[in-house]
Amino acid sequence: MPRPRSLSHARMASAALAVIDRDGLAGLSMRSVAKELGMSTMALYRYVDDREELERLVVDLVLGTVNTEPPRPEAPWQERIEVLVRRLRDAVAAHPEIVPLTVTHRHRSLAGLRWSESVLGVLTEAGFDGDQRVVALRGLLGYVIGAIQLEHLGALSGEGTRAIAELPPDTFPHMTETARNARKVSADREFLGGLALLLRGLGT
Repeated sequence: MPRPRSLSHARMASAALAVIDRDGLAGLSMRSVAKELGMSTMALYRYVDDREELERLVVDLVLGTVNTEPPRPEAPWQERIEVLVRRLRDAVAAHPEIVPLTVTHRHRSLAGLRWSESVLGVLTEAGFDGDQRVVALRGLLGYVIGAIQLEHLGALSGEGTRAIAELPPDTFPHMTETARNARKVSADREFLGGLALLLRGLGT
């Protein structure tokens, strides 16, 4: 029997994202989304099969806001990659709890696939191919995913940095000094500085 069309995928995804933003990824369930929509859990099953389908809808909703158009070709490839990476970061960082979902469902999201296709296009034009191109793409994805999680779950401005700065300096001289310096580093400086190091390494 075909599913009724009164409830759109966009509305379900928005409801699921609202649950995640408010209660964290652990709070996402068919029941919690149904409650967010003001309907019964059984009624929600008329539109989606399970939580996994809800997750895919959320990933599509968030990644669908990313501009995947390749930047101007006359710019250096590192600048073009930075533009694409910053676009992805801006979209995902607005909803950091979904980062694990982007890893799980990246190969099912057309928006995510388009972003990767654009990155691969820039890398190809820059002379990357074969294994080198694989490692470059995976390295960029790994950096973005890890950096977003660090920024929101272990920010330099957070309690962890303060705790490390107060460690015994005779036992942890490098950690304590680095933590003191870390207090002056903004989230953008941390992210873009790390990305610059990665791009420089890929270019060697």
